[in-house]
Amino acid sequence: MPAGGLIVIHWDAPDHHDRLADERRGLLRFAAASRVPEGGFGWLDTAGRLVQRQPVATWITARMTHVFSLADGFDDTDTAPLADHGVAALRERLYDHEHGGWYSSTDDATKGAYEHAFVVLAASSATAVERPGAEELLSRALETVEQRFWDEHVGLARESWDRSWLETEPYRGANSNMHLVEAFLAAGDVTGEPLWHRRALRIADTLVHHVTAAHDWRLPEHFTPDWEPVLEYNRDQPGHPFRPHGSTVGHWLEWARLLIQLEAALGVEAPGWLLDDARRLFESAVTRGWNADGHPGFVYTLDWHDRPQVSARMHWVAAEAVLTANALHQRTGEHRYVRWYDTFWEYARTHHVDTEHGSWHHELTPEGQVSSTVWSGKPDVYHAYQTALLPALPLAPAPAVLARRRRHNEDSPSDRSLGRVGHTGA
Repeated sequence: MPAGGLIVIHWDAPDHHDRLADERRGLLRFAAASRVPEGGFGWLDTAGRLVQRQPVATWITARMTHVFSLADGFDDTDTAPLADHGVAALRERLYDHEHGGWYSSTDDATKGAYEHAFVVLAASSATAVERPGAEELLSRALETVEQRFWDEHVGLARESWDRSWLETEPYRGANSNMHLVEAFLAAGDVTGEPLWHRRALRIADTLVHHVTAAHDWRLPEHFTPDWEPVLEYNRDQPGHPFRPHGSTVGHWLEWARLLIQLEAALGVEAPGWLLDDARRLFESAVTRGWNADGHPGFVYTLDWHDRPQVSARMHWVAAEAVLTANALHQRTGEHRYVRWYDTFWEYARTHHVDTEHGSWHHELTPEGQVSSTVWSGKPDVYHAYQTALLPALPLAPAPAVLARRRRHNEDSPSDRSLGRVGHTGA
């Protein structure tokens, strides 16, 4: 396939997994440049060069540690040194040795649930593939989340603290809790402790099964300290990268995927509403957010009357759309989700994948031009890498556990082949 050519990955195509594997390898080659010699992983520009003016962010370092750890198990590339580099940065440079917990970045000493969720995810993946120091990192991360962020009374997490853990922010957020669901699924599978799965279910039950359902499957993102939705939060910052006004369509998709994975993790103990709610979130997203302004792709945000508010196209939304369609097909066997899977991959390939420099364009205009109103450059490959990995895996256990099995040649009959290579132009 020539660079820049149209590639549509079909579910039943014989070279489907070959293309996914090569997509991952291309992303890993691009991401290797994010290594910062002093510790951690930095922000990359559109050409894959480190942006020197950007601090080393904990969320980027953790995401990349997660990716390089999984790649150590799944891909025939030597990413173990990069995974070790990330573990070391999370143990030392980005960790507060005086007060505990992780700084938001090398320039920001506040401590957020969002960043801590990714530390748990990274530590889980690194522990599974037996990277040095990872098990201790995971234990420390889970203890910090338990003591500082988890609110057992409500079954949700606080948003952030100052460095000394004296003041917590008078804000609660769905985004950080969503990523804690992902982290808890991984931690539960890696440690064998079902407590983390139960906590993931509590988060989902409140924020999706109750709050989102009460808003006609439009997910509120922002809350008071008492967990009352604040629908007009950040009205003057509609394009905020982490806390935009309105509802973020990509999160409806991401939650739907996580509900399906949570159901698979819980097994016979899973409540029936997990699948039902995942379906409803997916339908809400494709009905309200796909081509909402007359152009291809999902808009970034909608207002509470389903009008496009920020119409930029984000790469992570396309990625989550692919993964959600895949998860729903795996769960239900319904061919309609295969059609959506193909549709979303076609959009991602023809719009977001950068065949010149590598990785995915993180933000596009509705017309498909590269833009930077919300995101500049290509900060990390977490979403894109998972989009090229998870469709080749069963819904449970967590990818980290499957990576460990593959390292030890313990693949079960249901684990799909990950070893073949084909070219995708990524």
